[in-house]
Amino acid sequence: MVVREGRWGRRQRALLCCVLVAAWEAAWGQLRYSVPEELPKGSFVGDVAKDLALELAALGNRGARVVSQGRTQYFALHANSGHLVTAERIDREQLCRLQEKCVLRCELIVEGEMKVYAIEVEITDINDNTPSFREAEIELKMSEITAPGSRFPLPEAHDPDMGANSLQSYSLSGDEHFSLSDSDGRKHAELLLEKNLDREKQKSHNLILTAVDGGDPVRSGTTQIKIDVTDANDNAPVFTKEIYKVGVPENLPEGSLAFQVKATDGDEGTNAEITYSFNDIASSARQLFSLDPKTGDVRITGPLDYEDVKYYKVTVEGKDGGGLSAHAKVHIDIIDVNDNAPSLTLLPILNPIPEDSVPSTVVAVINVRDRDSGVNGEVTCNLDGDLPFKLEASSESTYKLVIENSLDREEVSTYNITIIATDRGSPALSSRADLVLEVSDVNDNAPVFEEAAYSAYVPENNAAGEPVLRVSARDADAGANGRVSYALAGGGADAAFVSVRAETGELYAQRSFDYERCREFAVEVRARDGGTPARSATATVRVFVLDRNDNAPRVLWPAAGGAEGAGAAAGEAGYLVAKVVAVDADAGRNAWLSYELLQAPEPALFRVGLHSGEVRTTRAVSERDAAKQRLVAVVKDHGQPALSATATLHVVLAESVQDALPELNEDPEAADPQAELRFSLVLALALLSAAFLLSAALTLLTRLRRAGPPAVLRCLGTRRFSASGPAVPADFCEGTLPYSYNLCVAPGRAVPEGAWLLPPALSPPSVPVTPIHRSSIPRSLDSSST
Repeated sequence: MVVREGRWGRRQRALLCCVLVAAWEAAWGQLRYSVPEELPKGSFVGDVAKDLALELAALGNRGARVVSQGRTQYFALHANSGHLVTAERIDREQLCRLQEKCVLRCELIVEGEMKVYAIEVEITDINDNTPSFREAEIELKMSEITAPGSRFPLPEAHDPDMGANSLQSYSLSGDEHFSLSDSDGRKHAELLLEKNLDREKQKSHNLILTAVDGGDPVRSGTTQIKIDVTDANDNAPVFTKEIYKVGVPENLPEGSLAFQVKATDGDEGTNAEITYSFNDIASSARQLFSLDPKTGDVRITGPLDYEDVKYYKVTVEGKDGGGLSAHAKVHIDIIDVNDNAPSLTLLPILNPIPEDSVPSTVVAVINVRDRDSGVNGEVTCNLDGDLPFKLEASSESTYKLVIENSLDREEVSTYNITIIATDRGSPALSSRADLVLEVSDVNDNAPVFEEAAYSAYVPENNAAGEPVLRVSARDADAGANGRVSYALAGGGADAAFVSVRAETGELYAQRSFDYERCREFAVEVRARDGGTPARSATATVRVFVLDRNDNAPRVLWPAAGGAEGAGAAAGEAGYLVAKVVAVDADAGRNAWLSYELLQAPEPALFRVGLHSGEVRTTRAVSERDAAKQRLVAVVKDHGQPALSATATLHVVLAESVQDALPELNEDPEAADPQAELRFSLVLALALLSAAFLLSAALTLLTRLRRAGPPAVLRCLGTRRFSASGPAVPADFCEGTLPYSYNLCVAPGRAVPEGAWLLPPALSPPSVPVTPIHRSSIPRSLDSSST
């Protein structure tokens, strides 16, 4: 009874584990599918929407997608049907080679629900591969004395399929002398010899080995086995001669063929392969002759000399692959010839030779000797090649080497002279001697720069001592005459910017460069050699300073204290409220400016132009908007890293200018004495500048009366905003975007922060504006406006 209860408890625990695993898989969205390999693209794998209880409409709206774990996306999701389909053709043998189970994992990501569901797809094998052998034909060699029952392993076939679809068995056909051994479950093929072989009756046997798999339908592959029957060794080698008599000239060079011995064998294969070797040879002859063991060629390996040894006798053995051998004797006679070449002795007189040496100067003395006699000992000497030297005979065995033409070390610094001595023998023998003559240098060349003018580009704000450029000059001379040193040539203010290292020609910055002050400068570098007298050359180095983003944008308007503007409550969308004007002293991208609205009480009411800096309304002004608005705009350049500045504007929303004046007169903050003083100074300067400009404008107006009023006076008309197009400010011709602004203000009481007013043309005159009291505003609207 206790045993039964224990088994029942184990069953309950197992059932509980299965329930927990199923609950965990359902919670985490684990899906498993199984599909065969080699399905075409777009084949159905599983109904993901149904299995996960996902609605098709929501599935498309939530941005569901399938992500595989590897680089290749093998599966895709159809949002319309919720089906998981194949995105590529899947080859199981390529993905899971030699693996019993092939599982691909992917994840279904539903972005709207922020859920991830794991999906496993098992790729099942199909019989899509045929068993194949590595070689279409297998060649085997068997001796005719091989005993029956001998086994020979055969190459295995390869089938990448798995399980029943893989290789199952082999079969053999074609000859009764052979069969297959099935001792290893027919998975490994072995060839079994059933009967004796006889090479005289049949020299070869052809068999066909077939490999079969277990698929449906069955696939098979074949290979052809060719068996060559080899012969037994029953014949000894036989030389073509019992005694070889040869004559070898004593001047035969090393490696030359002296003679050849030859033997034959009536057998075949290895039994007929003969190996040659010396059986009886003197040690002196072994150093002079070598025998090729395969061909029987005898070659010269040392110098032969008739005066030393005139005759050699050796014995050669020939042995076949079965161990049978034969012998032959060889008599070698050395033939005397003109084998002594002339000998040369060189005695250099002048080395090295100064390149300014005059012709007919004696350089070396040559002595010639020949061991032969008669005409074989008569020697003549010549120079090999076209050289500025010649040989002059001083006696029968002595020559002088003299200079024939002038020398130039820069063209040729070393002469390899070959002197050839030839006797009058038949055939004539010759010898040569090499003499290396060096030409010494004199300072006849000035340094030459690699470039006549150099250009260097250095970013500004560099550290003092940083390298700028390296100049290089070459001097064709040698030694001290070709050793170049560098220095700055001349003086001037530009020479104080850089210094040059005398040994290497490297230029270093003496100070930090500022692009806004100096954009380029030029210096001259002199290269001087170490000769006596010294020679020199100069090159110009032009240094261009590159701009860096080291200047933040500067806001020209509004001033540091901010600016105020007033507008009508019924102003339309797109109404120009103000314009932020900024400049940047840098150049290029570092001076490209962009504007953004950083802070605003009503973000949906105002916007600023990205490149123009114009602050405009994005919608019509309503009575619920606060009467006073404080806007903060940021100005950024495009440098790396970007620099920025901010501008503050105070905007007053009013029906008219008269309604806005009380708001403009109110001081939002306590007046700063220093700010008032700065404003007074700026106002005084502005008044003086305005008076000067007015007088200049009146003078210009009188001269251009026929051409109509100038653009500078058009702002004095009824319109309060300038219609002039963009212009380039004179102070910022390169450091900022090409914008200029004409601002016109109505005469009257000056306000501390310039007043921007809405033009009457933009306010709808036909619609009366009725003030809305706080008491008449619903509680919900009142609280929202607050």
